[in-house]
Amino acid sequence: MDLQLAGKRAVVLGASKGLGAAIAQELADEGAHVLGVSRSAPDNLDWPMLGVDLAASDAATTIADHAQAKLGGVDILVNNCGGPVPTAAHKTETSQLTDAIQPMLLTITELTRLVLPDMRSAGFGRILSVTSAGVREPIPGLALSNTIRAALHGWMKTLAKEVAADGVTVNMLMPGQVDTDRLRSLHQNIARQAGVEPEMISAKSVENIPAGRFGEPREFGAVAAFLASPRASYVTGAEIPIDGGFLKS
Repeated sequence: MDLQLAGKRAVVLGASKGLGAAIAQELADEGAHVLGVSRSAPDNLDWPMLGVDLAASDAATTIADHAQAKLGGVDILVNNCGGPVPTAAHKTETSQLTDAIQPMLLTITELTRLVLPDMRSAGFGRILSVTSAGVREPIPGLALSNTIRAALHGWMKTLAKEVAADGVTVNMLMPGQVDTDRLRSLHQNIARQAGVEPEMISAKSVENIPAGRFGEPREFGAVAAFLASPRASYVTGAEIPIDGGFLKS
């Protein structure tokens, strides 16, 4: 299938590794012009990188301005932010919530708002937000992620209805347990608290996945690339789990 992505201009947040890099790679392989964004900006990737910390109050403006200068605009925006520290809900401090809201919600909604006018006037736009399966079934110990990502879903779902008639689609991708540095870090944290080896936690986690294995980043990236393409023009406002059947609802 030709995804008709050749020449499309894409900005991918968190594109230096993990799910963000997998999405950026798929888009680049399909011929899109990709600008990656990350706190670090390695030069060994197949796309240029902009070094920006999403926690900075001016991050959205910086990214939008750079995209305009380097790409001439944005057709595809992939919102993707690393997860916050694991916390139990009753132990979550207000300062932790405040700190996490900036990169995970405020920067993303502001950046989306900034690139929307050109998308709407062009009659084409794709906005994808990478979140978590924890939005639908809150994951124990990830109170910050569960809370803030759910808020982002509410904003994006509202936006989807507002811009659908303009040719702009807005979708949320909910990864389950995909084999990334983030997943390994979470398993190590759980193992440390339980006093066991991380391999035991990983093995137990796989038992709860109907597919019988962790996902691969490229599998996630392929779904994102389709949703970013003109071929997915009638899919919007959707919350799409990519989780090997993990979610029960």
